[in-house]
Amino acid sequence: MVTVTRAARCAPGDVLEVLADGWSYSSWVVGTARIRAVDRTWPEPGTRILHSVGAWPMLLDDETVVRAWDPERSIELQARGWPAGEARVLIEVAPSPSGSGCRVRVTEDADRGPGTLVPRPLRTGVIGPRNVETLRRLTLLAERRAPTPRSH
Repeated sequence: MVTVTRAARCAPGDVLEVLADGWSYSSWVVGTARIRAVDRTWPEPGTRILHSVGAWPMLLDDETVVRAWDPERSIELQARGWPAGEARVLIEVAPSPSGSGCRVRVTEDADRGPGTLVPRPLRTGVIGPRNVETLRRLTLLAERRAPTPRSH
C-alpha cells in the first residue's frame, strides 16, 4: 500500500463534502478525464461513478464503486482502470492535532488485474506522486468550499 498525507486549511467536513460530490471526481482524481454518470445515492456503499480515463482520443470508459462511506471520516473506493486493473483506495480525513484545519490521507494499491504484477517499488513510484497531486487538488477544492473569515 502507498500512503500519502496532506494538511488542509479547512474543516474535515469541507473535504468530505467534496468526496460526497461525485460530479467533482474528475476535478481531483489524476487521470480521470470526464464523468459520464453518478448514481443518485452516491456515496452510499455500492454506488458508482462512471468515468473515462486517459486523454482524448484515447479514452477508456470505466467505473469507481464505493466500498464504504463514513460521512464523518472516510471513503473507501474500488477504482477500475482496465486494462491496467483495479485499485483499492481509502481516503481518511481527521482534524489536525493543532486544531486548525485537517489532515487528509490516501492509501492506495493495485488489488486486481495486471497492475498487481508490477513490482511494488515500481507501483509505489507511480502511485505516490500521482496521489500527491490528487491530494493537492482535493484539498484546494475543499479549501475553496470552506467559509472565509469576515473582516470586522
